[in-house]
Amino acid sequence: MNDQWYDEAAGPLVRPYAITRGRIPASDVTLDVATQVMALSGTKRDAVGLTPEHVAILDLCERPLSVAEIAAHVKVPIAVVKVLCSDLIERGEVIVRSPSQSLKAPDRQLLQAVLDGLSKL
Repeated sequence: MNDQWYDEAAGPLVRPYAITRGRIPASDVTLDVATQVMALSGTKRDAVGLTPEHVAILDLCERPLSVAEIAAHVKVPIAVVKVLCSDLIERGEVIVRSPSQSLKAPDRQLLQAVLDGLSKL
């Protein structure tokens, strides 16, 4: 069987706006490229209304993956993955977590102690 939907040289023949039906990500969830997505285990999947890309994301996210990693595996733009993940969040199929980043500067005393220790070497 010849797969007419994908050309190795050109990539997918389905345009991104066709996959998302022209939608944008839901505004109540902020997804960035580092946001971790994980499928909920133990929930029975209802495939009604899911595209092949949705199913691929659910299969990939048995372990946490970033939005960027999902886009690379599914071979669609990050903007499309954000829309598809928003759909799955609304359905209760996945959970997301933004990576924790500390914006607080390191303690000055700790930095001074490290500097003093390095100076003694």
